Amino acid sequence: MLENPTAVPFWKRKSLEEMTPAEWESLCDGCGWCCLYRIEDEESGAILTTAVACRLLDLKTCRCKDYPNRFQKVSTCVRITPETARTFTWLPETCAYRRLALGKDLPDWHPLISGDPRSVHRAGASALGRAISELGVDLDDLENYILDEE
Repeated sequence: MLENPTAVPFWKRKSLEEMTPAEWESLCDGCGWCCLYRIEDEESGAILTTAVACRLLDLKTCRCKDYPNRFQKVSTCVRITPETARTFTWLPETCAYRRLALGKDLPDWHPLISGDPRSVHRAGASALGRAISELGVDLDDLENYILDEE
């Protein structure tokens, strides 16, 4: 008897390119890391993450305040695609897009597994409590806001 294919989660049976838009969106765990400003170390070329978040990031929920219009409102908003999930090495190792692009599974705390959208925060895998809004920050001074390596 064949196993029911719908019993296998979509992220285990589909490539990133095969996912529906709803499946793709559901992979986002709401960590907020991709909403933080990054700078490149001129000496090493390393991409460093700062605590400064896009003005649209809700610092209490780590969710975008205007997700449908984010690209129109913020010209620097990052679009995660199957291609960028494979090439954006600055995405955290906990990021579902990056994990799946690298052939790894979702962590146990991921909301698709736990059923709880707050599990990412309880696991300490989000920017919750670590980020500040870009509003009031001189973006020329981002090096003053570099987060320590996790």
